[in-house]
Amino acid sequence: MVKFFEKAAPTIVALEACGGAHHWARLLASFGHKVKLIAPQLAKPYVKRGKNDAADAEALFEATSRPTMRFVPVKTADQQAALTLVGMRERLIRNRTQMANAIRGFAMEFGIVAARIEPHGAISE
Repeated sequence: MVKFFEKAAPTIVALEACGGAHHWARLLASFGHKVKLIAPQLAKPYVKRGKNDAADAEALFEATSRPTMRFVPVKTADQQAALTLVGMRERLIRNRTQMANAIRGFAMEFGIVAARIEPHGAISE
């Protein structure tokens, strides 16, 4: 597919904004194509029949041709990296809180009662 787009004349390419879409958008843009990312929920109303690749492609084509269609801006690799760090931090905090509460629960089964730690660091009883 990459070789096809490398050789193809610059054109508009519509992609569903899903996992990997920003990578592909940057790659295709580097070949001179204009890439438009469409949120899946905005393309879905244009699917005329069962969900398959051909129906999705037709829906993206139809959605892209609409003058009022909203597109997702393509993220740079740095923007994606920053969002990855934020997501990982949130997940680590959530896991830490979950683990602390599990330990409290297990300790309570042995009669050891401890104050609950809130996600933002406050202690409650």
